[in-house]
Order: sequence, then structure tokens, then C-alpha cells
Amino acid sequence: MNQQGILVVISGFSGAGKGTLMKALMEKYDNYALSVSATTRQPRAGEVDGREYFFVSQEHFKSMVENDALIEYAQYVENFYGTPKDYVEKQREAGKDVILEIEIQGALKIKKKFPETLLLFVMPPSAEELKRRLVSRGTEPLEVIEARLKRAAEEAVGIEAYDYIVINDTIDTCVEELHQLIQAQHNKTSNRLDFINEMRKGLSQL
Repeated sequence: MNQQGILVVISGFSGAGKGTLMKALMEKYDNYALSVSATTRQPRAGEVDGREYFFVSQEHFKSMVENDALIEYAQYVENFYGTPKDYVEKQREAGKDVILEIEIQGALKIKKKFPETLLLFVMPPSAEELKRRLVSRGTEPLEVIEARLKRAAEEAVGIEAYDYIVINDTIDTCVEELHQLIQAQHNKTSNRLDFINEMRKGLSQL
């Protein structure tokens, strides 16, 4: 049987490189599954149901909330986003370590609900580097970038609750650090469960 996977939440400021890191991590290792969120927004061009998101109606999403079918959920503007519990549990049962890429408040909710969750926060080497990366994208005007930087300062509240801060200086080095931290947590969790089971077995035989 496969050993059950663990739950990992990765957060970070916009421009920290989370998307690039996740893609590189998934390409290098085959023991990870990137969680797919459910959303009530309409698919964009090129998006596929079940790949980028599970696209559902408002009614279906509300039903998922009422039936406790979501690990966490939030509303952005007029649309809802949430993490389907069934999808995550199936991946973990298959032995995959499931990675959720979500913001701080959602991460803290998950940690409260599932204490064994590993929380990792990705940061650039400096605030100046963060701004440089956002500007180098060339996809947003300066006022939007300034707003993102202001949001990053606000998001810094709560980071202390994370298990580890990972500095994304070079992609390859950061990917390997993420992998090692996740595997260390996986082993720690497994060893603890093994000890608990052995203790229970020993106590029942006394």
C-alpha cells in the first residue's frame, strides 16, 4: 500500500515566483499533486475543467459548503473559490503529497482544521527584488504594481505562523529546498503515527 500523503500549503507575495516553483517541482518529482480549486467564475480561454479549476455553478458551490465538502473557501469580488475535500483526500490516499497554493488567511484556516499541515511561505531575496520582478513582467502599469507591493506589506502580518520561510533566489535551489522540507515533514508525521500505533499495540497486550 502507498503511504498516505501529507497536506502542504504554499503561499507567497505576488511576484515571489510561486507558479514557476510549483511547475518546476511537479516536473522534477512525481510524488506531488497540485490541488485544483473549485470556482464559480466562468472559464477563460484555454482553461479546462478539472485542470485549472473545477468550474461549478453558484448553487453547486453553496451545496458543497453546506455539505462540508470544502477544506476552505473564500469569496473574491462576486465569485467563490474553494478546495474540494474529496479531491485532496483521494490524492493523499494514493500516496501523493498534496500542495495547495493559497493566501495566508486560507492557510491559517487549514492549519487550524488540519494541524499536521505544513505551511511554507515563499519570499524573494529582498523587497527591491520583489518590485524588480513585478516590473520586469511588463504586464501591469506601475500603479497596479505599487498596489501589489502595498498588499504584500499587509500580507506580511501572519507569516510568523508558517512553519518555514523559503527564499526564492534561484529556482533550482529553491525547488530542492521545498522538496526536502516536505519530505522531512512527511517522515516526521509517518514516524509519529508508527510510534502511536506501536504504543497502542503494546498497551493492549499489557
